[in-house]
Amino acid sequence: GDGVITTATGEVLTYTQKLDCVATAYSCDGVPGYTFSGTPARVGAIAVDPTFIPLGTRMFIMTNDGEYIYGIATAEDIGGAVKGNIVDLYFDTFAECYQFGMRECSVYILG
Repeated sequence: GDGVITTATGEVLTYTQKLDCVATAYSCDGVPGYTFSGTPARVGAIAVDPTFIPLGTRMFIMTNDGEYIYGIATAEDIGGAVKGNIVDLYFDTFAECYQFGMRECSVYILG
């Protein structure tokens, strides 16, 4: 249902839907890369299955274990292994990807 998230900085975000997803991680690790949408690959530009989360969707992502808040992201990329309720989060380095691993997360679709 409709809801509100207040971030650690006090920003108030309104969401229209909460999705239970599995988050994985990817990186270009210093090499320029581009998303399926043609934008530069960067933190906040994530990969989704566009039949599950449409490209262009803005969302707020946090892991269910409470250890990691990815924050605001936009669905700008797609990936061959990204199917259904999987989201692939962009990180700046491979080391960050390995540290993040794969985690269950809550994806709040921002309104």
